[in-house]
Amino acid sequence: MLKRETRAIEATGHKIISIEVSDGKLNPDHIKAAVDGHTDEHMVKPKLVYISNPTEIGSIYKKTEMEELSKFCRSNNLILYVDGARLGSALCSEENDMKLSELGALVDAFYIGGTKNGALIGEALIICTDSLKDDFRFHLKQKGALLAKGRLLGIQFLELFRDDLYFELARHANRMADLLRTEISQAGYPFLIHSPTNQIFPILPNWLIAKLQEKYHFYVWTKIDDANSAIRLVTSWATKEEAVLRLVDDLKTTNES
Repeated sequence: MLKRETRAIEATGHKIISIEVSDGKLNPDHIKAAVDGHTDEHMVKPKLVYISNPTEIGSIYKKTEMEELSKFCRSNNLILYVDGARLGSALCSEENDMKLSELGALVDAFYIGGTKNGALIGEALIICTDSLKDDFRFHLKQKGALLAKGRLLGIQFLELFRDDLYFELARHANRMADLLRTEISQAGYPFLIHSPTNQIFPILPNWLIAKLQEKYHFYVWTKIDDANSAIRLVTSWATKEEAVLRLVDDLKTTNES
């Protein structure tokens, strides 16, 4: 993340303390190491723990993991914030064991992603800790985030949460990813990481990736070795099953020339 977003957070005067993890998820030991390594006024003071659910590589936080993070943050006077750009996908994963209401009880703030789950634009920020609500509207205005027609964004969420539409859209995205995952696995290709959400990371030969890129647009996530790389495939609320099957068919029938 440090290489992306044009370092927007640091541009506001805050320092990001990055932590390397293998599965995309932070645990209390990771955070403790950062806190213990920043001990006095000669260093930045850790204050907010920022996680994503699902993570940038599609893994999800289980309820016990969130409970452990919450307990550690509260005992160390740290703010726990969840980036929920794809929160619907995490909550609707077959491996998820946490309700939206339970998440809200464990964190200080989180947001419900609308842009990546059917809304035209916008996200819904939920502030769970009362002390963080003080002067929030003033901060919005100061940072240029108070929109003149902001109520129109809210209307989208009223509709998305009517009759569980938000969750149905997320379930559809996950089902399409499940189909991709199953078919690619049956074709004999491994994955970079176990991802139970709408982001998957199959490892393919570089020649096959080049062939597929002639017809499809996707992101090459990381190089595995000289002959293979992991790519990132993301399904959405609008992904059609026939499009998934078409990609899978091309993947299975494309030959190295």
